[in-house]
Amino acid sequence: MHTASTKSPGSAAPAPKKSLGQHFLRNADICRRIATLAELQDQDRVLEIGPGPGALTKVIETLPHETLLLQEKDSYWAGVREAEAEARTRVICMDALAFRWEDLEGPWKIMGNLPYNVASPLIWDVAARARAMLRAVFMIQKEVGERLCAHPGTRDYGALSVWVQAFWQARFEFVVRPGAFAPPPKVDSAVCSFEPKDVRPDEEQAKRLSRVIKLCFGQRRKQLGGTLRKAGQIRLLEGLEARGIALSARAEELSVEDYLFLSAF
Repeated sequence: MHTASTKSPGSAAPAPKKSLGQHFLRNADICRRIATLAELQDQDRVLEIGPGPGALTKVIETLPHETLLLQEKDSYWAGVREAEAEARTRVICMDALAFRWEDLEGPWKIMGNLPYNVASPLIWDVAARARAMLRAVFMIQKEVGERLCAHPGTRDYGALSVWVQAFWQARFEFVVRPGAFAPPPKVDSAVCSFEPKDVRPDEEQAKRLSRVIKLCFGQRRKQLGGTLRKAGQIRLLEGLEARGIALSARAEELSVEDYLFLSAF
């Protein structure tokens, strides 16, 4: 973990970096709506991923909270955030994908306008490892938001849907148009909120669940009986039978609870 430099950056901000998927949120109303969804209280510890120029940060700093941790990969913007930080705010300059989410001692509320190119693997990681998370609000590409909140039997329902919903209650909140960003992305975005379920897979079950859903959704258009038989997964075939699931079923027809059941085999 690296603390941001306190050296004040130059006056000219660099152009947004395509390599980091930077589309900076600039709409104050959207920032307020995101912050409101976090339901901040005086005792809350808040972590914001990728604050960039700080539009959301500045709103959070006006709201009740105990501490605000900013996690920024871009050293320039980490320096700006450090220079402008209020007393309860601190900054770490690092890649969120390298962060040890297990080390958060909570509870924490997590927010962020996530870069499109890392949103799915990052949320996959946070869902399983951030055990101290009390609530999360993320802005992501609209189609990713639809996948995160999808129900069984729908086109958007897939491995990411099952994984995240095994750990969290996921809610699709609202759509954000490209004009809210600089530069504007070519697609719509969405804000989704998440709360941890009372009962979640432990580390060992999570490993098994990951294996099962990746196997089943690897050939999602094929019948599960054939897919599992071809892969030599006799125990999972027995699991389907024990659960009363037809071998002709396809991956998107199974519920999150079905996958959790199968992960025990």
